[in-house]
Amino acid sequence: MNEVTTIAAFDSQQFLKTLTQKPGVYQMLDGRNQCIYVGKAKNLLKRVSSYFNASAKDSKKRVMVSHVRQIEVIVTHTEGEALLLENQLIKRFRPRYNICLRDDKSYPFIYLSDQQQFPRLSFHRGGKGKQGRYFGPYPSAGAVRDSLHVLQKLFPVRQCDDSFYANRSRPCLQHQIKRCTAPCVGLVSAEDYQADVANTVLFLEGKNKRLIDSLVEKMELAAAALDFEKAVTYREQVSQLRKIMERQYVSGEAGEVDVIACSVEGQLACIQVFFIRHGQHIGKRSFFPKMPAGKTAAEVLSAFVLQFYLEKKLPKTIVLSHPLNEAKLTQQVFDDKAGRKINLVHKPRSERAKWLKMAQNNADMALSQKLQSRENTQARLEKLSCLLELNTTIQRMECFDISHLQGDQTVASCVVFNEEGPLKADYRRFNIKGITAGDDYAALAQAVSRRYLRAKNKEHLQPDVLIIDGGKGQVTAVVEALKAIQFDDVFVIGVSKGSDRKLGMEKIYRATDGRVFVFPADEPALLLLQQIRDEAHRFAISGHRQQRGKLKSKSSLEQIEGLGPKRRQLLLKQFGGLREIQTAGIDDLCTVDGISVALAGRVYDFFHDGSAE
Repeated sequence: MNEVTTIAAFDSQQFLKTLTQKPGVYQMLDGRNQCIYVGKAKNLLKRVSSYFNASAKDSKKRVMVSHVRQIEVIVTHTEGEALLLENQLIKRFRPRYNICLRDDKSYPFIYLSDQQQFPRLSFHRGGKGKQGRYFGPYPSAGAVRDSLHVLQKLFPVRQCDDSFYANRSRPCLQHQIKRCTAPCVGLVSAEDYQADVANTVLFLEGKNKRLIDSLVEKMELAAAALDFEKAVTYREQVSQLRKIMERQYVSGEAGEVDVIACSVEGQLACIQVFFIRHGQHIGKRSFFPKMPAGKTAAEVLSAFVLQFYLEKKLPKTIVLSHPLNEAKLTQQVFDDKAGRKINLVHKPRSERAKWLKMAQNNADMALSQKLQSRENTQARLEKLSCLLELNTTIQRMECFDISHLQGDQTVASCVVFNEEGPLKADYRRFNIKGITAGDDYAALAQAVSRRYLRAKNKEHLQPDVLIIDGGKGQVTAVVEALKAIQFDDVFVIGVSKGSDRKLGMEKIYRATDGRVFVFPADEPALLLLQQIRDEAHRFAISGHRQQRGKLKSKSSLEQIEGLGPKRRQLLLKQFGGLREIQTAGIDDLCTVDGISVALAGRVYDFFHDGSAE
C-alpha cells in the first residue's frame, strides 16, 4: 500500500500574530523547502500580511501564495540594510517569482605593475590584492584585449609574464615586430621606458588631448634637434591616437557614466548597459534577466540596478531609461556604499539623451532578435518531437561528444539546449581516465554515467532527449551505461554523418527500436540537431586543447627527478633557455651551482634518450 505524504497548508494567521513591525527581509519557501520569493519591507507585519489579504485581486500573487508553506524573516536595523540583504538573497537563491540577474561575472581590468622598474601591462579579473594600478572596469574580456592590442602598437610597454621576462637572453618576437622595446635584455633605458608607461597611463585615464599635446611638443623638439627618426615615431603615435579618438569619442564630458536602458515584451526583458569612461564609449553588455510574467520595464530596471551594483564599483553617474521604483531609498544605499554622491539620472538632456536613445535602440533590437531566435527554436523543437514520434514536446536536450589526439588527453563535452537556445551555464566537460586509449565507446559511457548519476540525485535537470555524436555503436554503449546506473528512462538518439560525411546527409539513430531516420537537408529540425552537435564538438575540442596546453606549458625540466625549482631556475638563467640546456654536455651542466655530476647526467640522459618530447 502506497503512502501519500501531505504537506500542511501555511497557517498565515498564526504566523502574522508573531511578526514584528520592524524593517527586514522575508523569504517564502514552498513544500520542498525551496525559496520561491524574497522581499524586503519597512514594516514586516504590514508588508507580509498584504499577501494574505482576502480582498487581494492580483491573480499572480495568489498563485505564488498558494505554494507558500513557510516564511523566514530576517530583521534589520534600517530599510536600506534590508534592500541590500534582499538583493544578496535574490542573487544567492534565484527565486522563481523574483527578477533575477543571471550574469554574475566579475568585470575585467587592465593592470599596470608600476612598482617595478620596467612595469608590465596585463589582463586582470578578480581581487585587487597585487600592488599596482587598475584601469576599468571593462565590459568584457574582449574589450580589455582590444585595448591592450592598441596600446602595444602605440606605446610598446611589455605585456609578457614576469617569469618569461626574467629569463630572456635575447629579444623575443614582440621586439622584432616593434611591439616591445626589449627591456628584458637592456635595449631601452629606464627613462625612455617610463615615458612610454606615462603615456600609457594618460591614454587609459582618457586624457588623450593632453597626451597628444605632449607628443606633438616632443615631435617638434626632435625635429628641431634633427632626430627625424624619433620625430616620425611621435607623428605616427599622434596619427593613431586621433584615429582612435574618432572611433571611440562620444562626448567631451569627463568621469564615469553608465547608461542603462530596458525593453520588455511578454515574459522576456533585455537590459542594455553602455559604459562611458572619460568621454569614451569603451563597450556595452546585454543582459536577459530571469523574470516572472507581468513585470513592467521600471520594475525590471529597478531590480537589475540593485543586483548589478551590489558587488561592483559604482560610477559617478547612472543614466536610466525608466524611473526607479524606490528612487530615494536606492539613492541613499548607493551614496552610503560609494561614500559619495551618485547621480541617478532619468530623463537626461543633451548628449546624455543621445546616449540613452542609443542604448534603448540597442535594447529593443537585442530583445527582438532574442524573441525571434526563441520562436524559431521552439518551432524546431516541436518539429523534431513530431519527426522522432515523441509524445511530448522537447524542452531540454543534452549532447555529448569526445575529443582526443591518438587517445591522449581524452575530454568529453556535454552541451545543453532548451527553447531559448544554448544554456552555457549548464555546459560540462569530463576528463576521461582509466580507459584504453582511443576507446570512444568507453569514454562516452564514463561521461554519461558521471553526468546522470548526478541527475539521478537531483543535482541537475533530466533532458527530454539525449543526443550522442555517433552511430549505433556509440548509442549502444551509452544505453548500456545508463542501464548500469538504473537511469534508462531518457530518450537517446545518435547523429552520425552519412556515407560521404557531408553536411545534410546525417543519419538519426533511435535507441528505443534501432530505427534510422534521414531528414531532408533543409529540414529545420535537422539544422537544430546539427547546431547542438557542432556546439558539443566545439566545446570538446576547446577542452582538449586546454588539456594539451597545460601539458605543454609544464616545463620538461619538471619531469627530471632531483631537479627542484631553484636548480631549474639557475639552469635556465645560466644557459638562457631550454634549447641551450638540451644541447649542453654533462661538463657544461656541472658548471652551474648545485648541479652534481649525477644530476647533470640525469638531465643529459633525459634529453638524449627519448624521454623528452
